[in-house]
Amino acid sequence: MYKIGFIGSGKMAGAIIKGLIKTSFAKPEELIATQAETEGIDEKSRELGIKIILDNKELAQNSEVIFIATKPNQAADVLEEIKPFITSDKLIASIAAGVTTEKLESHLPENTRVIRIMPNTPALVGEGMSGMVGGKHAKKEDLDYIYKLLSTIGKCIVVDDEAQIDIVTAISGSGPAFYYKVINEIARAGEKLGLDYEKALLLSIQTAIGSAKMALNREISMEELISNVATKGGCTRVGVDCMDKYDTEKLFYDVIKSTTEKACALGK
Repeated sequence: MYKIGFIGSGKMAGAIIKGLIKTSFAKPEELIATQAETEGIDEKSRELGIKIILDNKELAQNSEVIFIATKPNQAADVLEEIKPFITSDKLIASIAAGVTTEKLESHLPENTRVIRIMPNTPALVGEGMSGMVGGKHAKKEDLDYIYKLLSTIGKCIVVDDEAQIDIVTAISGSGPAFYYKVINEIARAGEKLGLDYEKALLLSIQTAIGSAKMALNREISMEELISNVATKGGCTRVGVDCMDKYDTEKLFYDVIKSTTEKACALGK
């Protein structure tokens, strides 16, 4: 019996697998995954350091926790395929974007314990941010276990209302693209003013990293962090005032709101 099985062994599943092994949450021999094609199976097995097979049913029968790491449009078929092998002692965790716990449960035996997870791509470098919610039958110990598991690839929050997963999707799931855009726009501004683009980009990236670490470890409010840098009469204050003039608060609200609404629509 394997501790954790992954149906699908793409980038996100691979990031989780590597995190589990790196942090000794699980041994390689306790993990198993499937992939759809025979081609490349040996290479994938060597890359991840675990057993890779083709048979989803075999994985489901022999795994305690089963991760659904397929494309969203494949999830229903996969769940129907493994349904006969899902017993009451198994836990299903899904990272299929937009697939609700209700949809997951509808393709599984009654009372199956299900957890829906929204990870993000920085998990690939061990700095992921995941949000998760339990289905109707998930227990506190199930959520605690998956929380610890996801902590091997970054940080995690638990939400009580599944509708909030759409907000999580907007902030952390889609968020990396928003941060990349801000980082790049700042670098491009520096370039337009005469700085070499690569140098401006490094300045922007490293400043984002350092600022994020200070924000994460803060003992004061975010507003105080801002005012500590943007002192009255200084050049930073001029820049912050310029941002306020263009109402960046409304801009980012609209960005997160529109992305949340799209995530909600995809889940229906």
